[in-house]
Amino acid sequence: MGNCFGCCPDAAVDEKPPSPSKGTKNATAGGGGGGAGRQEYTRWPMAGDSGGGDGAGRQEYMRWPMAGDSGGESGQVLDVPRLRVFTLAELRAVTRGFKPEMVLGEGGFGTVYKGWADERTLNPAKSSAGVVVAVKKLNPESVQGLHEWQSEVNFLGRLMHPNLVRLLGYCSEDRELLLVYEFMPRGSLESHLFRRGAAFEPLTWSIRIKIAIGAARGLAFLHSSERQIIYRDFKASNILLDADYAPKLSDFGLAKNGPIAGKSHVTTRVVGTYGYAAPEYVATGHLYVKSDVYCFGVVLLELLTGQRAHDLNRPSHQHNLVEWARPYLTGGRKLTSLMDQRLAGNYPPKAALRAAKLANRCLCGDPKSRPSMDDVVAALKEIESIETATKGRRDLPPRAPVVARRSPHRSSSKP
Repeated sequence: MGNCFGCCPDAAVDEKPPSPSKGTKNATAGGGGGGAGRQEYTRWPMAGDSGGGDGAGRQEYMRWPMAGDSGGESGQVLDVPRLRVFTLAELRAVTRGFKPEMVLGEGGFGTVYKGWADERTLNPAKSSAGVVVAVKKLNPESVQGLHEWQSEVNFLGRLMHPNLVRLLGYCSEDRELLLVYEFMPRGSLESHLFRRGAAFEPLTWSIRIKIAIGAARGLAFLHSSERQIIYRDFKASNILLDADYAPKLSDFGLAKNGPIAGKSHVTTRVVGTYGYAAPEYVATGHLYVKSDVYCFGVVLLELLTGQRAHDLNRPSHQHNLVEWARPYLTGGRKLTSLMDQRLAGNYPPKAALRAAKLANRCLCGDPKSRPSMDDVVAALKEIESIETATKGRRDLPPRAPVVARRSPHRSSSKP
């Protein structure tokens, strides 16, 4: 969760999720969108089924779609979550016993481990034969962990989109709560934007715009679902990058179903991360779909500046990135002073100006005045085309100088 505020006693989801219990092999959950009762998860064969624990006799059961099968560009909302129910023993085997050297990272929820699983069956596999997966293990002392685990299963278990991280399965056994995801080899956007060192080269302008477009598409998909989903925790650390820097939204622990019955917002306890949350949400607890748009504006600003949304290590007037950047976004100061110095000026000024103006629109104090995420995607595509056109002009060969020639029909003698 990072630098968070608030608490989450009201649970992050409206439907009843699977309850952890000792030795659980089947779990049920609400459908996510309709709330019309409980539906059983598509069950994956467990250890002890026909074929025994070695997996030799297991049938392939509704193989989870791997790379390339993400529901197409428009995405897909499944009627029933398609998740593998792992045993704790299986995940110990996947992660080599949760060894410290397998740790990928740690957060408020718990620890994330690297592991290997068979691509077709998701059974534990050798590193030379399997695909890499990420296993998130709940910290038993985490206050918000249970609610986040339930929300993750309910939401991400049914959502398929190229810009959402794929949840492969879960485990709730012996009071242990775990989640299994596809592995994202380049880690988080936060790492590439803010950490220094040889392992983190500065992101180029074109990659930053690519990340912004993909992340915006992920939010647009959530907002356009039958019952709108408010992500609520959009930030750089929750945007993960694949090998080609394609972004995917992760961590749906704070996600919330959108308003119903003609209402404009839902009211909930205030949770989130300093510097990202929309002002109306912080002030009143009223959560709008366009509260996500504000969060996107903050991340877009981070992409432009290379600065964190909230950083106490900066001078006091720069602690809050949005407040400090306002004069630059509105044209009161030169934009070049705002841009990430690690870009070294390698960006199209016109495109950067358009991106700054878009960020300013997203950061509007009135939710109704913010653009929709569909509009944001369209605007970013136009900004990307400016960069492409500029690059194309730079790649053209130099034009030959024009030499003025005297017409052969004119006399060279003076009248």
